[in-house]
Amino acid sequence: MIISLLKVVTAEDKTMRLNAEMELEEFRTKAGRFPIIEKEPVEFVIRHVKNRQVLISGKTKVVISIPCDRCLKEVPYEFLIEFEKDVNLNELNQSEAHDETAEEKNYIDGYNLDVDKLLYNEILIGWPMKILCCEDCKGICNVCGQNLNEGTCDCEDTSLDPRMSVIRDVFKNFKEV
Repeated sequence: MIISLLKVVTAEDKTMRLNAEMELEEFRTKAGRFPIIEKEPVEFVIRHVKNRQVLISGKTKVVISIPCDRCLKEVPYEFLIEFEKDVNLNELNQSEAHDETAEEKNYIDGYNLDVDKLLYNEILIGWPMKILCCEDCKGICNVCGQNLNEGTCDCEDTSLDPRMSVIRDVFKNFKEV
């Protein structure tokens, strides 16, 4: 969804409150595609600060289905997004289109605010390092792929890590009889 900032920028001390719908149905990264299973409208407050400078604040809740890092079971992860952006349109419209401020504020194009790009950036910043379905997730079997949280498998785990052979030898030498 695109929101026009023209009414706020042209009037001094103007404040605009509105709810905007997020149009994204899935979150795409290089790591994959993750379906958005729940989303609330974004509550925006856009306030004119001074000469072509606006303060954009908002909040929303988005739930994305992300696979567990150990067993690959889908886990609903809730993002509570709150942001406050100070945008100076004078700086964005200068001839240097490839500087850091232009890349940082890719959700502003002229006088238009792209809600989906803004929320995409906020989700990306808040993306978790590790997702687990539960604290004691057992993962999957390396041989057959069985989810070990749902049951055991009949595979023999004879593949010991060869890097641990030195430590195994130490324990064998000092084993109490």
